[in-house]
Order: sequence, then structure tokens, then C-alpha cells
Amino acid sequence: MHRTVICPGSFDPVTLGHIDIITRASKMFDNVIVGVFANGEKHPAFSMEERLDFLRRTVGDIPNVRVIGCDGLLAQCAKELGASAVVRGLRAVSDFEYEFQMALTNRKLNPDLDTVFLASDASYTYLSSSIVKNVAFHGGDISNFVPACIHDEIFNKIKGVK
Repeated sequence: MHRTVICPGSFDPVTLGHIDIITRASKMFDNVIVGVFANGEKHPAFSMEERLDFLRRTVGDIPNVRVIGCDGLLAQCAKELGASAVVRGLRAVSDFEYEFQMALTNRKLNPDLDTVFLASDASYTYLSSSIVKNVAFHGGDISNFVPACIHDEIFNKIKGVK
């Protein structure tokens, strides 16, 4: 049986923590779709095209992973793509309540959709896209937070360097 899962997120920007979850999911499932979603509650620093490009450059060499932009509800997108599960990373207990609510909502909207939680690697439990943006905005070193191949683009855009 072939299992397709979706790893959703805004990835604004993608972090090493995201890459860890995607890489681990690719070893567990036949096909991993990384779905870049527009989140109406957030104001992204990077365009959809930039986020897609960053992800394709960082996980594009993993044969069973593909990166796509998604609109609308995750539950519907997963159904259209034939995904049987959502893969989400949990950094801390504080993530669980929100993620659990989302899992239940997605299951209500798409009864065939399960959610699989992967515990974050201990070295990334503190890491979020918001932290990356805050550190870069203040000129701090983000080299331990984001993939090296996209580091300069992320840092320069957040810092306002042309």
C-alpha cells in the first residue's frame, strides 16, 4: 500500500526544524507532499514563490518529496492530493493543544485524514520561523537556524539589505 502524506505549513521562512521533520517523514512514508499554505492570520515576510523556491532548493533532492503551493483548507487539499495523513512536528507541550484542535477539525472535515505527530529533534525545540525573522531583523546570526543554501537571501530580505 502506498502512503501519501502532507506536511503543511507557511514556512515563512523554512527552518532546519522544518527540514528535519520533512526528511524524517520521507523515510517513513512513500510520498511526502510539502504544502505551502497562505495563512490568513499571518503576514508573510516572503512571497509564496520565495517560500516554494526555498523549500524546493532545500528538500528537492529527496526523491519522494514534492513541494506545492496550496489554497484553502488543509483537509480538502489533502483529499484532492490523495494524502491519507498530515504530518506535524511538535516542539513542546505548548504546541500540542493547538495541533490537537487542528487534527480534530481536519478529521471532522475529512474523516479519512489522520494526523501523525513527530517530536522535534531536541536541538530544534526552540526554533520557529518567527524567531528566525526576529534574530535576522536585529542583525543576529541565523546560520544555525536555516539551511546554508538560502541563508543569505533570508537574512538580507529580513534585514532590508538590497
